[in-house]
Amino acid sequence: MIGILGGMGTQAGLDFCNKLAILNRGKTDQKYPLFVLYNKSNIPKRPENIKKYYNVLKSLVAGCKLLEKDKCKFIVIPCNTAHYWYEDLQKKIKTPILSMPKEVYKYTKKTCKKYSKIGFLSTEATLKTGVYNKYFDKDFKIISPKKIIQKKNVNKAIKLVKMGKVREAEKAIKPAINYLISMKCKKIILGCTELPIAIFAYKSFKKIKKSKIFIDPNLLLAQVSMNKYRS
Repeated sequence: MIGILGGMGTQAGLDFCNKLAILNRGKTDQKYPLFVLYNKSNIPKRPENIKKYYNVLKSLVAGCKLLEKDKCKFIVIPCNTAHYWYEDLQKKIKTPILSMPKEVYKYTKKTCKKYSKIGFLSTEATLKTGVYNKYFDKDFKIISPKKIIQKKNVNKAIKLVKMGKVREAEKAIKPAINYLISMKCKKIILGCTELPIAIFAYKSFKKIKKSKIFIDPNLLLAQVSMNKYRS
């Protein structure tokens, strides 16, 4: 059984579950994976609690321990910023926890030339804590939007998705995407789990899977989870 620690935000956790289901579409009920979603929406806000490290860690540990009680084979966390706490969290949890940034790095290494420019869209907290940089910096050049675009467009789009205003979020994120494309980025990592919702919510799943520029960590994590589940 797959354990999913969600609630960061709720839309992102549901998006992950939906992608698990779509990857198995067309099969009988019994062919779909067994999973438990713990929508732990009371985890302290990650960006505001980077300095209050143990407040968030304590809540993440409590969530994972509940999934452990359900005898989950492994745990996934559909939140990029939460992976700032990954190493200390795994030390306190016996059940394996998949690392979203690590899986994205492994995928990028297979599909992109070394030292190519990779665009990165995320929360300011994910940028500040460098949860992706520790994997990518040795092999790629990570490009993020300018501060004004980050605040005016990326932060706004993330907030709008959390509010359920997906259409508005889709419009808000476009200038950030255009900036990264103008910087000759070969790929753009949607390093906040709200962003694939903003960009792909009104497009077919087929288009998401065939996207030549966007890397959706939630989709990648769902695919890796299914491979691990089947094995």
